[in-house]
Amino acid sequence: MTDQTGQTGQTGPTRGPRWRAAGTAAVVATALTTALTATVTPSSAAPAATPSAPVTAVAAAAEDVGYDTWQRDCRAVMDAALPYLKERIAHSAPGEKQAIVLDVDNTSLETDFGFSYPQPANRPVLEAAEYAQEHGVALFFVTARPGIIEAPTEWNLAHAGYESSGLYVRGFLDLFKDVAAYKSEQRAAIESKGYTIIANIGNSATDLSGGHAERTFKLPDYDGQLS
Repeated sequence: MTDQTGQTGQTGPTRGPRWRAAGTAAVVATALTTALTATVTPSSAAPAATPSAPVTAVAAAAEDVGYDTWQRDCRAVMDAALPYLKERIAHSAPGEKQAIVLDVDNTSLETDFGFSYPQPANRPVLEAAEYAQEHGVALFFVTARPGIIEAPTEWNLAHAGYESSGLYVRGFLDLFKDVAAYKSEQRAAIESKGYTIIANIGNSATDLSGGHAERTFKLPDYDGQLS
């Protein structure tokens, strides 16, 4: 397949999304056996932002997407995101508290490409996040993962290099909510603490719909093949 950069991706034999169910199950099982109790306190709030047209990965769906193809497609999106972030951060209003919201699975971490725990960072996303956090931007993570694996998820993000200002996981009642609505509510909660969400980064429409971000950047999920 050909990605946004015009390169042809090669499919890896053992790192495609067909391993998703087993890989995710293995990670959850490991996390549950090693989890310690932890409390994550989300940081504060902000004025509502006006969303603009999302930057989206352009990549053909495939039955088995190779790791190299996925990384090139992620890189294409983040190569568009980083110049915007640099410009927006440089023109922060006096007293403005800027934030970026990120999804976890196959956005911040390489969830569907292996069985390991801790999961490695998705490098193109981490590089943009590192630039932001080095310039005083808060990083918030909003995930559909259940609260029972909150502590190992928080530890994994820190181990991968992210400096989290807050991790939002689903409580019991949230499991019965529409995922897009749940994630939108969490972004609204972040804004209510005084933050301006300058970017929302995810790989699914449910990560990005519902507003409460100035810009959205969609990584590939190949028609739902990636979680």
